[in-house]
Amino acid sequence: MRIRLWLIPAVAIGAAGVLAAWLITAPRPAASSIPAAAFEKTGDPARGRLIFAAGDCASCHASPGQPDRLRLGGGIALASPFGTFRPPNISMDPVDGIGAWQAKDLANALLSGVSPDGRHYYPLFPYPSFAHMTVGDVIDLMAYLRTLPAVQGRAPPHEISPLFRIRRMIGFWKLIFFDRTQIKPDVRRDPEWNRGRYLVESIGHCAECHSARNVFGAIEESTRMAGGLDPTGTGFVPNITPQHIGNWSKQDIAEMLKTGITPLHMRVGSSMSEVVTDTAMLPDSDRQAIATYLKSLPSRPTPEP
Repeated sequence: MRIRLWLIPAVAIGAAGVLAAWLITAPRPAASSIPAAAFEKTGDPARGRLIFAAGDCASCHASPGQPDRLRLGGGIALASPFGTFRPPNISMDPVDGIGAWQAKDLANALLSGVSPDGRHYYPLFPYPSFAHMTVGDVIDLMAYLRTLPAVQGRAPPHEISPLFRIRRMIGFWKLIFFDRTQIKPDVRRDPEWNRGRYLVESIGHCAECHSARNVFGAIEESTRMAGGLDPTGTGFVPNITPQHIGNWSKQDIAEMLKTGITPLHMRVGSSMSEVVTDTAMLPDSDRQAIATYLKSLPSRPTPEP
């Protein structure tokens, strides 16, 4: 009888713990804290096209095996230590893509990593960087996406271990590693530097590839922009702090982002070649801003591969 009496509070404590874990790991859509009026504005497709380019969206979401980078059927295989992920269809197909989404759905995905059906997205989708975007840029991006063709067909499912299929666990990851703080202009810096910071740290999500990661797949801040293993496991992404490119001028960096040619007259390769395809579409002022910000980064040693 005494043992049974002790079981009652033990079970109650256990149930309370499970409930608490369930509540603190719940997806928190960003749009719920944004005034509804913000999503009533009409987006600018021309500006959205530049955001699409700066975000390198086509590199992950274009349908593989065909030349049109604006056919966003998804499905390319992206290797990671946690398995193989396949980016979804983000074309305007209302069934297989995001044609039925509203702007607030895109905001929830980009700013908080939450799907329209209320599930966590895996952070291989670089929403930890996109989370710093402005709502206006999200709305403009949606306006541009609506001008692109609908593509039928859904991407194949992710090929990951059963443990990582429990998406609710991503809620714990977000509690520790996810920062949704919006990037605000630094009044001590000029507009060019602030624009470069926004492009690099948010839309351009440069740190997502140019940094090392811990065992949980989160960026190690001490290696931010200092290089890291290629997410596909096929090489090492270079250090882009002054430690490695300190002898590059601002014009050298801007030129590389336009042509893919480095100061040593070598052409960038691997996934960076696709990034250059997109950054070449940006106005020169944006490439100069990116260069200004990169030149201001603290020098960090390249982590061991």
